[in-house]
Order: sequence, then structure tokens, then C-alpha cells
Amino acid sequence: MASNDGTEFDLSRLDVWGEEQQFKVERDQTIAYAEATNDPIRQHLDGTYASPVFAVVPVTAMMADATLSVVPDELMMRILHGEHDFRFHRPIVPGEVLTVRAKPIGIEGKSSGAVVTTLIETRGESDDLVNEQYFIGFFRGGGFDGTVGTLSPQHGFDAALRERNPDFTVVQQFDEDQTFRYSEPAGDPMPIHLDDEFAKEMGLPGIIIHGLCTIAFTSHALIRNISPEDPSRLKRLAVRLSKPALPRETITTNIWRTSEGTYAFETAGDEKPGKFVITDGLAEFA
Repeated sequence: MASNDGTEFDLSRLDVWGEEQQFKVERDQTIAYAEATNDPIRQHLDGTYASPVFAVVPVTAMMADATLSVVPDELMMRILHGEHDFRFHRPIVPGEVLTVRAKPIGIEGKSSGAVVTTLIETRGESDDLVNEQYFIGFFRGGGFDGTVGTLSPQHGFDAALRERNPDFTVVQQFDEDQTFRYSEPAGDPMPIHLDDEFAKEMGLPGIIIHGLCTIAFTSHALIRNISPEDPSRLKRLAVRLSKPALPRETITTNIWRTSEGTYAFETAGDEKPGKFVITDGLAEFA
């Protein structure tokens, strides 16, 4: 389908599953991932369960491939991780073999670019659904008219919540070497997280924290306040990534209980007042 700037999106790929792949979950890697995200949860550090956001590790490459499969070549390097929505049916257990697959499901035109939504499924050895993920990729400057397919589920934030004190406030700080520690267990060697000069050439202030590392920080901020003894109660974690965090930056997550088991949250950086690294946060606990 021709976009409004003359480029071509491949709509034939929409709603078509890519090839299934298998992933062996190694205990050492799940522990390394927990340590790389400063996760304090005992069950994650001792290898009982993988951290919730570890769910992205088995699917990183296919998630990118599925998203890019519908996008014109000239837009591929303009991708930003816009949103992520995890649905957890059970924790990932070290030692198991997972089967994963992904498909792009929708494209939406925006005034500043195009949004592609990709659905990812992870199943266990008995074919049970372990988790589902909606990855939302934003392509800067990509022109697309209207909407085709299915968009990701909504998880907006009610601004009226700010009129009362949050139920929990969590202050965390990224380490100076956070991105270097995170890169290997996450399988994400992108140079904007590891090479200061390259990051500046890309228009960034320098090395930036991986977006999924920031999401991981918010996951254990939520768990340790709401369900520290049973992290498996976390069933949904949805966020919008609004601005990258930086090494040594302090982030503050405010969490509001909105109903039984449901929480809204947003995470601010320390660069200046009102600078959010995560907005539209939604967490659901069983």
C-alpha cells in the first residue's frame, strides 16, 4: 500500500505468523538479567523465576524482524520503541524450552510518522501460553494514511490521579555501567547504549539506557511494593516510553491504586521537572 509520501508498506505481511523458534532458558542468564537490572526480588536473583521483562529476551530478534517486515527499506533505521504491553500468564522457569513466534498486526499513520503494532506469543513445553507481548514501533517521518489491521490495547493515564498523593513512590538510580551490564544478558548490543560517540552522532546526549531496562526497573518497583513474596501475581505491565533515561540518572516512579489489583504509574527522570521516561503505565496483579 502506498503511503502519503510515496513509500510502500507491505500489507501482505499483516496478521501472518513468522516461523516458530525455540529458546532454552538458562538459569545463569535469568540471574544475570536480574542482576543487570538491579532487581532485588529474591525469586529472580536465586533463579526460581525469570524476571518479568526477561520475557523479551527470547523474542528480541523475531520481534524486530516481524515489525520491519511491513516497513519500507528507507524507514527501517528510523524505528523507536514507542510502547510495550506484557501479558503474563505464568512466570518463565529456568531450564524450560520455550516456543516463540511473532506477527505484525496493525499500521497507523500519525502526523509525525507511522506506528506498527506487533504481537508476540511465548508458549511452554506443554503448549501452554506463557506470555503475550504487544510491541509498538514508531517510525519517524514515515507517512501512512489511516489505520489498517489491529492496534495495540489502550492503557492511558488519568491525569486526575495527580490530584491525590500516590500510594507508592519509588526512587531508583541507574548505575554508570548499567548499559554494559545489561547488554549481554539481554542480547541487545545496539551501539547507542554502548558507544558514547556513536550515540552523539545519532543526535543523543550520549549513551542512553535500554528502554527495556527502564521497564524492568519499574517492574520490580511495582512488585516489591505490591506483591514482594509472590512476583508471579503480576499479570500485565504496559508502558509508553516517552524519553530515554541516562546512566547515573535518578528516576522516580509514582504508583496509584485505581481498583482491586490495578495500578497506574508514571516514571520521571531527574533532568528537569516534568521530564517523564515512562508515561501511561498500567500494572495488573492477580
